[in-house]
Amino acid sequence: MRSVNAGGLLLRLRLALRANPLLVTASLAVAACAIASAWTAHTLAGLEAERNALKTAARSASLPSPVPAVAVASVVAAAPAADNLDTFYAALGPRRYAEQQVRTLFALAAKNGLSLSQGEYKTGYDRNARVSTYQVNLPVKGSYGAIWQFALGALRAIPFASLDDISFRRDAIGDPAVEARLRLTLYLKDAPGGTP
Repeated sequence: MRSVNAGGLLLRLRLALRANPLLVTASLAVAACAIASAWTAHTLAGLEAERNALKTAARSASLPSPVPAVAVASVVAAAPAADNLDTFYAALGPRRYAEQQVRTLFALAAKNGLSLSQGEYKTGYDRNARVSTYQVNLPVKGSYGAIWQFALGALRAIPFASLDDISFRRDAIGDPAVEARLRLTLYLKDAPGGTP
């Protein structure tokens, strides 16, 4: 056998690498890929073993059968729905004081410097919701800002009212007064307290 001279082998390797630097880069890349592949295989094997252990533990543990989600949701949802309905009916205004609410609207209009013409009033009853309604159509005249202040003040003063429609009209561009028509609906209950 021939003895290998380590110094000569190292010298040959250095000369080969100087002659072809791309070979060094490729060798390093192959070595990095090999190390990364070995690490990935090791990690995957560990994860697979852990997964199998968890599956075995889940099978061996006697877990009670889950309660159907629909049954739980219906029991949980029934209580807040009833509470929400009670809160809704409690927020309604008493029907016997509807005319007093109209007087409140007229007082707010005067406070905001608006002139009110004859209004139109219409009562109604929604059988599905079991709610009485009192619809008020008010033609008003005044400044644009005062009309909006009146509308917002009415909603604050009468929390069971809704502003269903508001329309504006100005006769001339330079005219400071604006004509508006507001349609408000008051939602009322028949009974003094509780649900209708």
